[in-house]
Amino acid sequence: MANGEFAGRNLIRKRHKQRWLSKKWKRRTLRLKSKFDPLEGAPQAKGIVLEKIVLEQKQPHSGLIKCVRVQLIKNGKVVAAHAVRDKAITFIDEHDEVIIAGLGGSQRGQMGSIPGVRYKVVSVNNTDLQMLRRGKKEKPKR
Repeated sequence: MANGEFAGRNLIRKRHKQRWLSKKWKRRTLRLKSKFDPLEGAPQAKGIVLEKIVLEQKQPHSGLIKCVRVQLIKNGKVVAAHAVRDKAITFIDEHDEVIIAGLGGSQRGQMGSIPGVRYKVVSVNNTDLQMLRRGKKEKPKR
């Protein structure tokens, strides 16, 4: 490695090359999140429930994951969102308006053993889903 008196240009060039090996820097520089993310870089998005679906967990686990298929209002893309905790799916019906947020898997991925699901349902018809589950609030009729 050149560290001599006139090595400045070489050091800068090597630093630029090395930066592309960093996954975080590369994604940020190429703006990949805003290009390919259905939420278009936003933390949450509103959508309409198309159907309720049940998915099987990945290999070492066994169980059925309750999810909903949601069509986003902002761009019409269809994504799967997980209804978190016990009996949460019972408060979600077809054609309800839901707000979804990221599940929190590393590097924009899925959580644990849920196959291909990156989002969770936060609220249904502008009412918090966990409040509905606990019985603190009632779901407004549409």
